[in-house]
Amino acid sequence: MVFDLFGSLRNITKLDKVCIDNNVFRLHYKVTVVMLVAASILVTGRQYFGDPIDCIQRDDIPQNVMDTFCWIHSTFTLPHALNKKVGVDIVAPGVDSHAPGDKKVYHKYYQWVCFVLFIQAIFFYIPRYLWKMWEGGRLRSLVLELNNPVMKADDKESQIQLLSTYMNNNITYHNTYFYCFVFCEILNFINVITQMYLVDAFLGGAFSTYGLDVLSYSEMDIDQRIDPMVKVFPRVTKCTFHRYGSSGDVQKHDSLCILPLNIINEKIYIFLWFWLVILAVISAGIVVWRVAIIFFPNLRFKSLASRARLANRDNLQMFMDRAKVGDWFIMYLLAKNMDSLHYRELIREMAHQLNPTEGEKFRPDLSETGFNSSKSN
Repeated sequence: MVFDLFGSLRNITKLDKVCIDNNVFRLHYKVTVVMLVAASILVTGRQYFGDPIDCIQRDDIPQNVMDTFCWIHSTFTLPHALNKKVGVDIVAPGVDSHAPGDKKVYHKYYQWVCFVLFIQAIFFYIPRYLWKMWEGGRLRSLVLELNNPVMKADDKESQIQLLSTYMNNNITYHNTYFYCFVFCEILNFINVITQMYLVDAFLGGAFSTYGLDVLSYSEMDIDQRIDPMVKVFPRVTKCTFHRYGSSGDVQKHDSLCILPLNIINEKIYIFLWFWLVILAVISAGIVVWRVAIIFFPNLRFKSLASRARLANRDNLQMFMDRAKVGDWFIMYLLAKNMDSLHYRELIREMAHQLNPTEGEKFRPDLSETGFNSSKSN
């Protein structure tokens, strides 16, 4: 069953035939979403990690009743018992006898880990959903069949001329398209930062420094260090059960609870900490890049020229002199999706349509490029 669920994630990882975004964007809605959904499924895999909680007690309370009570009402550890010696002073880190007034740290998050991970995945997909809705399949319509390197000569000629005419007739009208995409990229960055704060609140303020604490743990003295993973995700905790005795008085029963699921939870969140930090840095970098693209036209030309290496730079410059940032974005996406030879012919045809006198020398000889259908036949 679990493998069937993991197999369903392959639909998310499939590459689109027409790419309407970039690699950084895909890190959010493909890689991160798959990781979060997979982690959510993993923590529900009882057949691999056993029951999520098993409580040990010597009284006459039924085992299933004690387990259910402690799972619902949460368990706790004692901060003052974290640095005591296991096997000598205490039975497990944070587990010790306690008196009224002792500080307790209650652990309730484990009931909600699978749900929180899944909700995080949904929020990581929202910018992708918005962009697909606003994009509306425009790029797929523009690419036509020009992403196929093998085409009939007359089909290639008609499609390149059709696309060239569209771009030249609609030049300067694509800014809204571009800014919608930039908004989604900014939304990706905001989402990463927000989720880091929310996970930190979910784990009681322990997530913000979790990764750094784990890294510094290995460098500390073995007799003095406290494992931050055990501190945040304890494997053994305590639970107090109250009930009425035969005489009607309130009786207290202490139980020792084992949380085997925290073994996987601690690994998930240490990986998630590093991943979110890396993703936040990359997302911030792409936002800075977009700002530079908006304000520096020469940078737009260089980025497009690097993507379309076969296209003549003079042809590109002729188009970019008239184009705005939205037109550059459309042409950049077309360069990513079209066959490079077809894209070169497109740039030549656009240059010719923009300025027949100057562009004529860049326009290809149709008899040599396969545009002459009679020759190709």
